[in-house]
Amino acid sequence: MPKLKTHRGMAKRVKRTARGKLLRHQAHLRHLLTGKRRKRKRALRQTVLVGEADLAQSRRLLPYWKKM
Repeated sequence: MPKLKTHRGMAKRVKRTARGKLLRHQAHLRHLLTGKRRKRKRALRQTVLVGEADLAQSRRLLPYWKKM
């Protein structure tokens, strides 16, 4: 069976934790920032875990990353 290729676009967008979970940046912090409150913009700077609904697809795109 041939080797699988890692999806490089996905690999650049996520980081792996020590336990194999995936961290991603949050959206909605690129434009239209004047309408968002300071507290909301601060919260959007944080990284969050990839959601359960997207985890299976993310794992397919990153075949050799450590499994959970």
